[in-house]
Amino acid sequence: MTRNLKIRIKLCSFAALGPGKTDLLAAIGRTGSITAAAKDQGMSYRRAWLLVDEMNRAFREPVVAASFGGAKGGGASLTPTGLAVIDLYRQVEIKAESAIERELEVLERMIAEHPKLGKPEDKGCSGKRRSSAKSSDSAASG
Repeated sequence: MTRNLKIRIKLCSFAALGPGKTDLLAAIGRTGSITAAAKDQGMSYRRAWLLVDEMNRAFREPVVAASFGGAKGGGASLTPTGLAVIDLYRQVEIKAESAIERELEVLERMIAEHPKLGKPEDKGCSGKRRSSAKSSDSAASG
């Protein structure tokens, strides 16, 4: 079964980090553009820009460097801090899943054995877990 473990970390009273923000940063790194990253993540440019601005204000150093205008219309790139944030968040995901592996397997067996669900295969449950290293978030909530 593919798992969708979502971890949201409240770093302080005004800063939180979760799969939405982390995936947005990764998309900016891939595309070189806040606009393209927003489209990639299924959100408006305004929403993406607000999330980037929030992260840039929350960390001691900006996570995204944006340039506006110019012959190519500007762009965006991850700073060393932005790259570190993605890396550290991904490490947290891996360690968290590893730490709760046993409990997740028990929960999956309980679901797969539930008589009202029919065959486990019909519900995406195999009773055996297939690990997924990717977390996703539909609305970049965190």
